[in-house]
Amino acid sequence: MINGLLKIVNLIKEKFRLFVTISFGIFLFILFFQPFPIDTFEFNNRLLIVAGLGAIVFIIMVIISAIFSLVVTDREVKKGEADLPQYFSGFVIMIITSAAFEFYLHYVGLVSLTLFITLKVVVICMIPPIIIGLNDLFDELKQQNDLLIIEKKIIQQHVEKYEDDILNRSIEFVSEKISENFSLLIAEVAFIRSADNYVEIVYKEGEIFKKKLIRNTLKNIESQISQYSNFIRCHRICIVNRHYIEKLHKNNDSHWLTIKGFDEHIPVSRQYLLKLKESL
Repeated sequence: MINGLLKIVNLIKEKFRLFVTISFGIFLFILFFQPFPIDTFEFNNRLLIVAGLGAIVFIIMVIISAIFSLVVTDREVKKGEADLPQYFSGFVIMIITSAAFEFYLHYVGLVSLTLFITLKVVVICMIPPIIIGLNDLFDELKQQNDLLIIEKKIIQQHVEKYEDDILNRSIEFVSEKISENFSLLIAEVAFIRSADNYVEIVYKEGEIFKKKLIRNTLKNIESQISQYSNFIRCHRICIVNRHYIEKLHKNNDSHWLTIKGFDEHIPVSRQYLLKLKESL
């Protein structure tokens, strides 16, 4: 019982501004557009009658929403099952508000009810459930968007952790001369390019870029490092570490990369351009 009352109080607090806005909107609409023949009353009485219509809308929205908040339990429901009470509550609000409007107009406003007036009552009474439904939809979309943002941040954190783990791994570059073999952290390798019968490995030691030549082919080196997603083939003579890419440039039909802290430009061929763009 106490939990139910707390639930109703929280609902009213949450929806109070919305209900007041809808009721005041109905009040202003009826006051200015005068869809019902209540002009036989003097202005002050007419104002009170219209205010009563707005109050009816507010009271019915609060009562029906409170009842449905108690009826719909907190149990976990399958997707789509929770939509029925929401639509049904809107339908109930429209029906009860229409009936209350006609009763109020006839016995308080002394309006002779006709089919045309009844149609206008129904149309006006459709407005509150429509606005409530749109507001609920907006809140649901906002919650989904917030959840997606949180999930995106979590995924980004996992990706960053994965990339950090990869960058801190050591990779051994094998030469045809075993004495030339040497190891570097993936985070240290800026790019690798072909140099005739050798491969030039450009790496960063501290704040200084250094170069190391080993006797091998770029194709063999590429097969050695293919398991590491940081390395991207950008040209037939060059493989670059995505971690060091500063920017992809274009001039007419030519493309090239700039490396963070490095003066030389790295060529990019059309063959590898699309894959390079997807990885950046």
